[in-house]
Amino acid sequence: MQSRRQLVNLALVGFMGTGKTSVGRLVAEQLHFEFLDTDELIQAHTGRTIADIFAHDGEPAFRALERKVVEEISARKHTVISTGGGLPTNAENLAALKTHALVVCLWSSPGKIWERVRNQSHRPLLHDPDPQKKISELLAERAPFYRQADVLINTDLRSAREVATQVALQFKLATRPPR
Repeated sequence: MQSRRQLVNLALVGFMGTGKTSVGRLVAEQLHFEFLDTDELIQAHTGRTIADIFAHDGEPAFRALERKVVEEISARKHTVISTGGGLPTNAENLAALKTHALVVCLWSSPGKIWERVRNQSHRPLLHDPDPQKKISELLAERAPFYRQADVLINTDLRSAREVATQVALQFKLATRPPR
């Protein structure tokens, strides 16, 4: 018999522009949880922007910082965790999150993602000659990792509030005592 996980947190994974931060804040409000964004935590710890870390230290250095943050947040309780888009591509990160959190992937089509992020200059992975192509490539590359989430929710045709209500419901269902 498989042991039941201790789900004391909720982690949102998914590509940039799928609504992790806006939905995460709403879910935290609904569940009366704290809200934590791993990118914001990295910036607070380093005193640098994500774009600066990518530009001067490279993506591997940033991914190492993400790993440290994932370890740090494992002791938290009653927290909605919004992760950076590439965080779950490290199998250790995803496994660590699953030890204490219901992992929900917010999913959107490449076109909808581009529509949402095209005017955001703080996205280092979009500093590409063909950002729409880059989004499609990265989304395809990361899809196998995103599919390992406990729950997948498409955000294309829903408002952040509708998605948040669905995410909160999924968490309540996952954490209700067995009958």
